[in-house]
Amino acid sequence: MAVKLDEKSGGKVLEVRVTGKLAHEDYLHFVPKLEQMLKQHGKLRVLFDMVDFHGWEPRALWDDIKFDLKHFADVERLAMVGDKKWEEGMSLFCRPFTTAKICYFDHTKADEAREWLENGIGKK
Repeated sequence: MAVKLDEKSGGKVLEVRVTGKLAHEDYLHFVPKLEQMLKQHGKLRVLFDMVDFHGWEPRALWDDIKFDLKHFADVERLAMVGDKKWEEGMSLFCRPFTTAKICYFDHTKADEAREWLENGIGKK
C-alpha cells in the first residue's frame, strides 16, 4: 500500500504519508477513513507527506478529482510536505479545488508544517 494514515490531536489532524504511485485501491482505503473522521470531528487539517512519491495511476487520479469535488470545503488546512519542485507546484495547482488553506513545506521543515496545522503559526 502506498498510503499510511495517522490520526493526531484527537482526530482533528490526519497525517497521510504517501510513497510510490497512488492506485485506485489506495483510495478505497483512504477515503472511508477520512469520511469517518469528518463525521466525527467536522472539518479536518491534513498533513500530506510525500516520500519518494511518483504521482497517481490514471484511475487514482480520477479518484482524487472526485474526492476533491465531494470534499471541497471539508479540509480546513492542508500542509503538503515534500522534496521535489513538482510537489511544490502541485500545492499551487490544488488551490482552486478546495477552500482549505494550503502551504508547502520541505521535508526538513516537517515540524513547522505540523505547527502550522495545529496553531496556524508560520506560513500563511
